[in-house]
Amino acid sequence: MITLQPLDMMRILPEIVLSVFAVLIMVLEPFVRAGHKKLLGYLALLGVIAAGGASARLTSLLYSWPGMGPAFGGSIAADEFSSFFIGLFMFVAGIVILGSMDYLERDHHQHGEFYALILMGTVGMCFMAASTDLIMIFLGLEISSIATYILAGYRRNDYLCNEASLKYFLLGSFATAFLLYGIAFVYGLTGTTNLLGASVRLAASPQWTPLAHVALILMFVGLAFKLSAAPFQIWAPDVYQGAPAPVTAFMSVGPKAAAFAVLLRVFLGSFTSAGDFSFWILWISAALTMCVGNLGALWQPNIKRLLAYSSIAHAGYVLVGVAAGGQRGISGVLYYLVAYALMNVGAFILIAYLAGADERLVKIDDYRGLASSRPAVAACLTVFFLSLAGFPTTAGFLGKFFIFRAAIHSHLIGLTILALLNSVVSVYYYFRIIVAMYMNDDKKETADAVLPWSVRTVLAICILGIFYLGLMPNDFMGLSTLAAMPLFK
Repeated sequence: MITLQPLDMMRILPEIVLSVFAVLIMVLEPFVRAGHKKLLGYLALLGVIAAGGASARLTSLLYSWPGMGPAFGGSIAADEFSSFFIGLFMFVAGIVILGSMDYLERDHHQHGEFYALILMGTVGMCFMAASTDLIMIFLGLEISSIATYILAGYRRNDYLCNEASLKYFLLGSFATAFLLYGIAFVYGLTGTTNLLGASVRLAASPQWTPLAHVALILMFVGLAFKLSAAPFQIWAPDVYQGAPAPVTAFMSVGPKAAAFAVLLRVFLGSFTSAGDFSFWILWISAALTMCVGNLGALWQPNIKRLLAYSSIAHAGYVLVGVAAGGQRGISGVLYYLVAYALMNVGAFILIAYLAGADERLVKIDDYRGLASSRPAVAACLTVFFLSLAGFPTTAGFLGKFFIFRAAIHSHLIGLTILALLNSVVSVYYYFRIIVAMYMNDDKKETADAVLPWSVRTVLAICILGIFYLGLMPNDFMGLSTLAAMPLFK
């Protein structure tokens, strides 16, 4: 029986703060006039800042109380690993909320439930990263998933948006069933859903039976859907295209990073005794995901679908780091996820405004001549694409460098060569957009000339972050190394 302690509540303080603000927004929604709904966005942003402050306090050494440690009978871990991911989720939620407020107002979709769903989705992701029990991981996954299913269909009168939400819900529910079956098998084999307890029992050689391997495969399938990893990526292009662009920015980074946090805890932290079996699952999935993502992106005329396939490819690069394992591999993965958040969220937030009302301008041809009419906007978009392609001085370049270096140190020469070849292929489709912006004189219709201050703030944060991580990575790489340490205890 678990006895509730005050310290347990402190160790989930960020999740509590986010939940309180989400409920408060929903309660205040009917009392806020239609023209002042943006105030709810600022309230949501305040909630993210408060939750981020609570998370920072957990890791601070300036307080006498022990902020770090297990909670709720060992089902939650407030450690450096979970704090790193919670900080990432707060950052993503904050800049998505900031970048969405004027978008929602422009398209007449300014409602409080949007911000409440972002906050509750973030709560689920935080629990996924902090959970050390398979049931808690499942609960966090469901909280996050339900919020993102609704957000994907937020524009209720848009048939493409409805299709995206329905596909995401149906395929997501199917994938969740696989995860639950895997958890059930683990419980049947070990008598516990706690990762530490299951790890100890499975480490005994007689326990890794074919049924245990089946359990591992089933859990990987459930997580691979969230990662949009091949061969479970088929939902991503349609959902990314149909969902509102700020929602796509959120779901392309947040739930994916949360799924990687679970994958690292399960495959590299707890079930390492699976040995070569889990390694080959990761190796094959990484290779397939990179190839499917990059080859699929080559032929896309729609920029949101192109970035969806790009997102699949980047999941493959991160899986290379997971397959490499060890401290180098895990710290490389953590670094890459932050770099990916900066460049992908920034790109989607900017595209949300360039696409105009109801996102009618989302084809690559719509960007022809953009550098002539709006040079600063074209320059920002170019920075994001160069970083996604992995050009030097950007965060994307060093993210790939750290992951490929870890793979070489783990003697994954073939997988590293395949990753490098895929990186070269990706340059082509990113440059298709850059060439359209700079090498065409015929100007297409564009959205309003002046970006709102909130969007300019988001762009400034993302671009400064890209160059900071690309030029001065040592401090942040040290933080990533520290965050990886709990998996080796």
